[in-house]
Amino acid sequence: QVQLVESGGGSVQAGGSLRLSCTASGATAYYMGWFRQAPGKEREGVASISPGGSTTHEADSVKGRFAISRDNAKNTLYLQMDSLKPEDTAMYYCAATRIYWPLTSWINWGYWGQGTQVTVSS
Repeated sequence: QVQLVESGGGSVQAGGSLRLSCTASGATAYYMGWFRQAPGKEREGVASISPGGSTTHEADSVKGRFAISRDNAKNTLYLQMDSLKPEDTAMYYCAATRIYWPLTSWINWGYWGQGTQVTVSS
């Protein structure tokens, strides 16, 4: 059974950085990803990573600013967020899937955490 618990969210000024973590028990063989949802908007994919960590995908909106990584020995997924913008404000969710789905197909990802809030002020 896969269980996901996010942490690391908070409030930061534009241009600042945050690192999100997701403790992921039972998910070392799973593709993992970060998704976000702002109030009144649809959930969107941010970044994904293969089970071994060798392949990553990032949304165009975060390329060059966000980096996804994982440490399977620690059962932890990370999202390093730099140069944050007010439009990055959202609830951020960690997710896992046994079979790979693109970031745009978030509805097919089977396991989700409860989310952690990120707020970026201008």
